[in-house]
Amino acid sequence: MSTDLKIVAARLHRVRMPLVHEFQTSSHRKAFLDHILVELEDASGAVGWGEIASSSDPFYAPETVESCWHIASKYLLPAVLDTPWTHPDQLARRWSKVRGNNFAKAGVDMATWVLWAETQGLPLATVLGGTRTEVVAGVSLGIEPTIDELLGQVQRQVDAGYPRVKLKIAQGWDVEPVRAVRTAYPELDLHVDANGIYTADDLAHLQQLDAYRLTMIEQPFAPRDLLTHAALQRRISTPVCLDESIETVADLETALELQALQVLNIKVSRMGGLTPAREAHDRARDAGIPVWCGGMHEFGIGRLANVALSALPGFTLPSDVSASEKYYARDVVVPAVTAVRGVVQVPEAPGLGHAVDRELISANTVAELSLGPEQE
Repeated sequence: MSTDLKIVAARLHRVRMPLVHEFQTSSHRKAFLDHILVELEDASGAVGWGEIASSSDPFYAPETVESCWHIASKYLLPAVLDTPWTHPDQLARRWSKVRGNNFAKAGVDMATWVLWAETQGLPLATVLGGTRTEVVAGVSLGIEPTIDELLGQVQRQVDAGYPRVKLKIAQGWDVEPVRAVRTAYPELDLHVDANGIYTADDLAHLQQLDAYRLTMIEQPFAPRDLLTHAALQRRISTPVCLDESIETVADLETALELQALQVLNIKVSRMGGLTPAREAHDRARDAGIPVWCGGMHEFGIGRLANVALSALPGFTLPSDVSASEKYYARDVVVPAVTAVRGVVQVPEAPGLGHAVDRELISANTVAELSLGPEQE
């Protein structure tokens, strides 16, 4: 029989971490990241960690670090404090009245799953329903100043053993860099991601990418522009993958009905946590749509949650769960997430499966807040 749990303390840590290599997308360039780490403590003393991996600016999604801090501290954490529960699904229902704000929800939902796994003495992947013992990882490369520099970045990832490389593209940086990479690496699993920067006027231009045997073209158009995604899919043989368009399972149902995708990128942050991400996996699998786990340059806590999710059977494509060293010189988990020839092992220890480096978190914290007995 399940025993009721009770979260007696909740803490937020805004942590700033420098990137080892600046990263540019179609909208902005970044040299460091601020993410919010969520710490939930059970009455037994068990702790669950989650990560709110929102951007600092509202370019990928409407949320920012500041908005997530507000929503988490005012609405989400108070909803889970001192509430008896036996499964994370119950806590997710506690904040169901809060609309949107998926990044904020994701960090808290993740922490509840990790806490639950800890109290059950089981790995996070196991309690989610994962069946894999290892996950094939891919890497995402930003827009570089020159094609030669891009080719150098690709070579480094190929040398590291990663079997899939994703290239960020934008107007003026699409066909030529793709042609160069495909020419240099004719057998590489290669796909592109536009983060929604193109419009219907670019349909004919994007058709040129069909010649380069891409695994997929990810999110070429704006999130709500499903009709144009469907139009592109009708014109090309390369699968269209949706990312920003799918915030809920209802969005996925609409996209399936419109035949606007052939691949789904499931991001824990974008969908509001492990609970809805797992539901999206199940629906896509039923529909015969392959899925992979996208990333938001998470620190080790969010990265390990992505690894656990990617252990589910429907994740048949390489996921953005590359090694910590790809982004951070030192990560917030010990040991850091590692990849051997592009493969990441699914942790077998309870919870996240790695220790959390409180010393590093403390040294890089720029703001913190506590709710519960420690609140002043």
